[in-house]
Amino acid sequence: MQDVETLHKESMELVDLAVLARRQGEKNRVVELARAAFEKERAAADLVADQFDLEPTRAVLHRSAAALAIASGAFREAERLIGRALAGNPPNDIAEELRDLLVKEIYSQRQTIEL
Repeated sequence: MQDVETLHKESMELVDLAVLARRQGEKNRVVELARAAFEKERAAADLVADQFDLEPTRAVLHRSAAALAIASGAFREAERLIGRALAGNPPNDIAEELRDLLVKEIYSQRQTIEL
C-alpha cells in the first residue's frame, strides 16, 4: 500500500499536469487529470481519516481531496470529505475554509443545478 506522502505527491503532480492542460485548452484532459488527482488525494485522506492526532495534516488532506472532488464534479463525495474533516479537530482557519467550500462551492452548485 502506498503511503500518505507518496499519494499526496502524486496527486499534486497530476494537479500540475491539469493546470498545464487547462492552459493548453485541453478541457477533457483537465477533467481526467483532476479526477485522477482526486482519487489519489482521497486515498491519502482515507489513510489518516481516523488519526485525529494528526491534525492539521488530516484536515488539510481532506480539504484538498474535497477541492479536487469539486473540480472533477463529484460534489457528494466532496461533501462527505468535508464532513469527515470537520468531525475531527481541525484548526479554526482550516475549519472555516472547509465550511466555505461546503457553502460556496457545493451548496451553491446544487442550487444552480436545481434551477
